[in-house]
Amino acid sequence: MKIKSSLVLLIALFTISCKKDKSNPTPPPAATSYQNVAAGSTWNYHSVDNTGSSAPSDYTITSTSKDTSINSKSYHVYTDSQGGNQYLNVTGNDYYQFDSLPANLGNTIERLYLKDNAAIAANWTQNVSVNIPGSPIPLPVTITNTIAEKGISKTLGATTYTNVIHVSTTIASTLIPTASLTTSIDTYYAPNYGMIENTSLISLNFIGIVQDLDTKTTLVSADLK
Repeated sequence: MKIKSSLVLLIALFTISCKKDKSNPTPPPAATSYQNVAAGSTWNYHSVDNTGSSAPSDYTITSTSKDTSINSKSYHVYTDSQGGNQYLNVTGNDYYQFDSLPANLGNTIERLYLKDNAAIAANWTQNVSVNIPGSPIPLPVTITNTIAEKGISKTLGATTYTNVIHVSTTIASTLIPTASLTTSIDTYYAPNYGMIENTSLISLNFIGIVQDLDTKTTLVSADLK
């Protein structure tokens, strides 16, 4: 029961994390950087829960003038109008987000969410151990990211973004049967804007507990400095 509830919290974290992305220092050439670190830049997002379990929400991400050092990397700091900060980094062509897991899981994750020079169909995995309250062993979780599309155009509202990268993500655990946990997370990144859209479809049916997530988050507008 504790394993399952902890996994739900972890999945929720990745669903939330995917909706809040923009990064930092040592970027690739400016023309192809999928981030913006200029202080005062803002991104306005709209998020919808298609299961109807929560109302639609709007939030704003704002780039600050601050950087911080985490795991020997320089992370740029962004504020979230819903509370808290976002920490993102670019090292070469690799984009990272540093996340704190829910308090009862007691740990953090440095997530490699984008490789802007990776070819179509290229993939990378991260193995994460999540501490489970009351359990003698951590929960092993594997995050797999795949470049599904590159160089595409995507229109959201009145804005057409070009040279977009589409990343497909799945989450699995060796302690959860494959048939009991299905995930389909698709995120689109545009140069300078970062994340412009994310959809997360997650279904968990394990040890008698059913959890379904179906969310879509879209960039509505941005004011980039």
